[in-house]
Amino acid sequence: MKVLLVIVLLLSNSVSTAKLNGPLQAGWKGKKVCEQLSENDQQRILRCTFPPGVGHEKHQHNAHFGYALSGGKMQLTDGKGTRIVELTTNSYFESQGKKWHKVLNVGDTTVTYLVIEFKDNNEK
Repeated sequence: MKVLLVIVLLLSNSVSTAKLNGPLQAGWKGKKVCEQLSENDQQRILRCTFPPGVGHEKHQHNAHFGYALSGGKMQLTDGKGTRIVELTTNSYFESQGKKWHKVLNVGDTTVTYLVIEFKDNNEK
């Protein structure tokens, strides 16, 4: 439960005015880290995989639900600073949207999670 609270807090930080890529377009050192599993008029489902030492460049999120298929140690950076979070396998979180953040797997296990991102009216 503590991990979920930390993740929810991380996902609701300060506003950046520049439009950033979403999680599907953003990658790590020119390579994709998320793949689209499904999409319809209302949502997009992604699987994002982070081997040790791999991260996700600065990006934004629409409102979304996340589920950790496999956990590990992630470094998160956003408007509140940088911190390390232990993501537990089978944990989940919800967010009303994320103006920006970036992550890096600083552990020794591959972290994989599903993101169900809800489309806003401009994307439908």
